[in-house]
Amino acid sequence: MPDTKNEPAFQPIQNYGVIGNMRSIALVSIEGSIDFLCFPNFDSPSVFAGLLDPDKGGHLKLAPCMPDMRIKQMYLPDTNILLTRFLSEDGVVELTDFMPVVEDPTKSHYGHHIIRMLRVVKGDVPFEMHCAPRFNYARSSHTANRNQDAVCFVPEGEQQPSMALHATFPIEIDGNDTVAKFTLKAGETAMLAFGEVDKEEKSDYAELDKANIVEHFEETARYWREWISRSNYKGRWREMVNRSALTLKLMCSQEYGSLIAAATFGLPERVGGERNWDYRYTWLRDSAFSLYAFMRLGFVEEASEFTRWLRQRVHEDAEHGPLQVMYRPDGNQEIDEEILENLRGYRDSRPVRIGNAAYQQLQLDIYGELLDAVYLANKYGDAITYDGWKGIKRTMDWLEKNWRRPDEGIWEVRGGAKEFLHSRLMCWVAFDRMIRLAEKRSLAAPFERWLKVRDEIYESIFEEFWSENLQSFVQYKGAETVDASVLLMPLMRFISPADPRWLSTLKAIEERLTEDALVYRYNNLSDNVDGLSGSEGSFTACSFWFVEALARSHQVDKARLLLEKMLGYANHLGLYAEQLGSSGEHLGNFPQAFTHLALISAATYLDKALNDGHSLTAWR
Repeated sequence: MPDTKNEPAFQPIQNYGVIGNMRSIALVSIEGSIDFLCFPNFDSPSVFAGLLDPDKGGHLKLAPCMPDMRIKQMYLPDTNILLTRFLSEDGVVELTDFMPVVEDPTKSHYGHHIIRMLRVVKGDVPFEMHCAPRFNYARSSHTANRNQDAVCFVPEGEQQPSMALHATFPIEIDGNDTVAKFTLKAGETAMLAFGEVDKEEKSDYAELDKANIVEHFEETARYWREWISRSNYKGRWREMVNRSALTLKLMCSQEYGSLIAAATFGLPERVGGERNWDYRYTWLRDSAFSLYAFMRLGFVEEASEFTRWLRQRVHEDAEHGPLQVMYRPDGNQEIDEEILENLRGYRDSRPVRIGNAAYQQLQLDIYGELLDAVYLANKYGDAITYDGWKGIKRTMDWLEKNWRRPDEGIWEVRGGAKEFLHSRLMCWVAFDRMIRLAEKRSLAAPFERWLKVRDEIYESIFEEFWSENLQSFVQYKGAETVDASVLLMPLMRFISPADPRWLSTLKAIEERLTEDALVYRYNNLSDNVDGLSGSEGSFTACSFWFVEALARSHQVDKARLLLEKMLGYANHLGLYAEQLGSSGEHLGNFPQAFTHLALISAATYLDKALNDGHSLTAWR
């Protein structure tokens, strides 16, 4: 059940659902308010940001006015179409929200719109609507102009396009907003469309075409159902796995083939704290893991699309390597970080940041994650091209010279570069996978050099990152602290999950970083490695890694119990933010790709382990 006991104005993060069209994403609250939308693209400035500032951020509210309402929210089965039901003694209402996914958006009048459809099931029900766009992160003013049965919002400047609101009910301009009050009887319907104005089409101001809206609804439902039907997963927890896959697909760019880390910016990892980042970009790490999750379910096309996008990113950079940590979805490299002073921040959590300075960091682990994905894509899809392999060999030449460098690591610390274990591990993965790929595909490669480096990294991990005192692998060279990212060691096939060193490491993580099913990334209070003040919530992806690590170590019953508990922390729609607070509240950006891909990995592996009678080996 959604949580409706919240502070005035701010909805809990877990009270939202998401809709989108693989170009932009909107967050819809349990009360029927669209409180977040960046438009026209994932990383564009916001049009609605009431999630971060209910007074100034902007919203599109549409809801019935009935006493003592109960609210239920769900996705239509196997789709990203959201249905909100308002139930009262006075009436029953259904609100359907979606963004059309059509074959050719350029030929569709509502191809890049939010569609909201009302249907009254019972009673005579009054409604209120309030459309309050606040362009450019609520920094730009706009005018509202009526034209026939629509209202056009024209922002100052050129950061964003003009947008139009169409409705089948009477709407009025109130200042620079649009409002409406109307009543529907049982069996009656109403529709609303909010989206980009096509400057070449005067029909953008024409009467809303109900028949066309219904066609878009049917085409969109058909698209999502046909897509998820291609999944080869038929095991336990299928509903949650499918929802995670649908959520990941929603964050894939249909135009470019890239995948964003999350839909939002500025949501805090601790309420009132400073850890408020912008995740609307394409991290190579997250994308590589996501492709692995997609391939586990049989979705090879997404891997091919991302590989094509990636091929255009490779460049020579003597300092940070051939690849950047993150990019904009269109491949742009500039993601300069700035602070929005004008927004209050979610429950007064400041600063509110847009952009992300971590794009300039050195994070060596991305090469391992990426090349592991390349290896898997070649295993399950088309073979790598000659030019593609030449690019990889250049990348390996750079990594051969730089794998010992300190970096900011997987957690993008801002407390100074160190020699992190996870980065060292993933450098080993890079060499291991490319040696395997070259052997399997009979590709020309400097095998002797690569084998030497791979084995040197292997020995360095056991010799330089093992603590006799903790009986555990440690976070970075010289540390006496543990880090949940080491949970990937057996998942990456670096160490046997039955190795005594691994089992004692798993025990150390459980003792030092877990609270029941919840797993924290590291203990920042005992060692301020990330350079930021305060603590954070548990990291949900790490909790799913812990489940999979237990299953691989043949602790299947324990893994199953913890997985079931973690599934219970999802919101009412099966969605997860980046983190969970100690009382189960969702924290951080939402929904988070990293979390959903880790869920898919844990659930599919554990399901196979249960089917095989707990006898799976570590090496699959």
